[in-house]
Amino acid sequence: MTKILIAFTALFVFAAIPHAEEKNAKYQTQMQGKPLAAVLPYPADQTEYAFTKTVHGGVQHVVTKSANDAKLVNLIQAHLRKTTEQFRKGDFSMTERMHGANMPGLSQLKTAKPDDIKIEYRALENGGQIHYSTEYPQYVSALHEWFDAQAREHDNSDLPGHQQHHLSPAE
Repeated sequence: MTKILIAFTALFVFAAIPHAEEKNAKYQTQMQGKPLAAVLPYPADQTEYAFTKTVHGGVQHVVTKSANDAKLVNLIQAHLRKTTEQFRKGDFSMTERMHGANMPGLSQLKTAKPDDIKIEYRALENGGQIHYSTEYPQYVSALHEWFDAQAREHDNSDLPGHQQHHLSPAE
């Protein structure tokens, strides 16, 4: 009887492991999707992201995959304007909700005073960009860490022409 009980218990445990892993993967996907949907006013799968590091910080691009989607362009631009305003005030809560409090570079960026990092929004024909720059090495490093993490999480796109015009030392 004991051998049967042990065999049944082992069978139950080994059968439950794949189900638990699948359930955990679904939970992780749902949890990751909820903050993204809660933060972004547009469908992320219809956009491309590029995070290009520069000597003094970096440039973030968000553009549409479809050239003729004026509504999506407007949503991207409004979101990036709002993001710029929040970041200028030192409010990184949006990125923290989306990517977590432990995102590389984020804790250092949150210590910056409003004038320590220059943050400028610019509308593009197919979306928008935010240019981050600073003269403080600790914030350049933090921006680079943050950009690397953003690039990994958003599947950094190789947008034609964007890399080349952000490599000059003056940036």
